[in-house]
Amino acid sequence: MKRTGETILSIIGMLGYGLIAAFGSIMLVLQDNETFLQDLEENSRETSSGDLNVNAVLDGMSIGGWLFVIASILAILLSFVAIFLMKGNKRPKTAGIIFIVTAVLAAISTVGIGIIPGIFLLISGIMCLVRK
Repeated sequence: MKRTGETILSIIGMLGYGLIAAFGSIMLVLQDNETFLQDLEENSRETSSGDLNVNAVLDGMSIGGWLFVIASILAILLSFVAIFLMKGNKRPKTAGIIFIVTAVLAAISTVGIGIIPGIFLLISGIMCLVRK
């Protein structure tokens, strides 16, 4: 049986996680950019409350950037493995379980930003489990 629908949905999910990985990479690059740091300091002085701590923002960007990059790359790799298992109708049930687990864990670990690509992987996993 051809599993074109599952393959297309999983590729769309992989592309979505690729965009999230790119977003995390941009966050990591911006934390070392001098122009960005100067703009951040100027904006923190201009705010009326003055509660913006530049160091806290940079720490958040570092942790968040690495979290997005690592979670997205793992989701892409696991999706690729599941597609390989699904091809030729070798092990569609195992592929479906991998898709579902990857979708849930990646959506949670990216703090909800990866929920849209996770939905594509979740649908693909459910289709793998349901179709005969």
